[in-house]
Amino acid sequence: MTDFGIAGLQLELPHSNNLETIKREVYLTKKIFPWVKMIVLSELSSYGSSISFAQAIKGEAYKFYSELARDNEIFLVTGSYFTKDSNTISNMSLVFTPNGEELARYSKMFPFEPYETGITPGNDFCVFDIPKIGRFGLSICYDMWFPETTRTLACMGAEVIIHPTMTSTIDRDAELSIAISSAVTNQVYFFDINGAGKIGNGKSIIVSPEGDIIHQAGSGREIIPVNIDLDYLRKTRKNGVKGLGQPLKSFHKNKVKFPVYKDGYSSESLEDLGDIKKPK
Repeated sequence: MTDFGIAGLQLELPHSNNLETIKREVYLTKKIFPWVKMIVLSELSSYGSSISFAQAIKGEAYKFYSELARDNEIFLVTGSYFTKDSNTISNMSLVFTPNGEELARYSKMFPFEPYETGITPGNDFCVFDIPKIGRFGLSICYDMWFPETTRTLACMGAEVIIHPTMTSTIDRDAELSIAISSAVTNQVYFFDINGAGKIGNGKSIIVSPEGDIIHQAGSGREIIPVNIDLDYLRKTRKNGVKGLGQPLKSFHKNKVKFPVYKDGYSSESLEDLGDIKKPK
């Protein structure tokens, strides 16, 4: 059995510097659940949603999370925070190893337009390997509304999708449905970790490769420790969901060429939708 302990932290946080609160919660989680090897924070949990907190990539938060991962001997997914480089601001998530070294970084591909403004979209997919365990993929919040993002990560070999989010709006139930469908159609573990308090309405969800809900949180603070089994995932991919559909194999073997992805394709119906802007 190839098992691996992951804890999602759904924390009640304000829109301000939350690093010390996060530090206490990470230490507490590791103390209560010493078998946990990875801790995942929610999107923008470090400072909240104001771009006024944007900092250099290797600034205060980078050094803080590097030391926090090293001191607790965990893989640490930082959720995300705004970073700035010259005049560019990104919504970035980083992954640190138990030695405090940077393992991966990812910039959100789909900022939540027209509400998340002034953010430069990323254009690189992110997967990373944990030796003797498996391959992980990283996406952030609104990214999952575009199924191509999760499908691409799965095709790159990701077996676990780590998905920090910050949702405080009435579409959270729709996101839960997307998380479930993303897991089962791509035969991955899907960890959707939301914030609580002023930065989110909670309801974090963890879904198995067969679409089963492993845990769905309430609206308040929760530590969510889960032990995943990568051997089970691989058997599911080989034998099918509930011994039935094998979507990854079917996608790979099918020869259909989707016209919407061909170079030069245009859609009058999509063009007629107009620009991305807030409704009046």
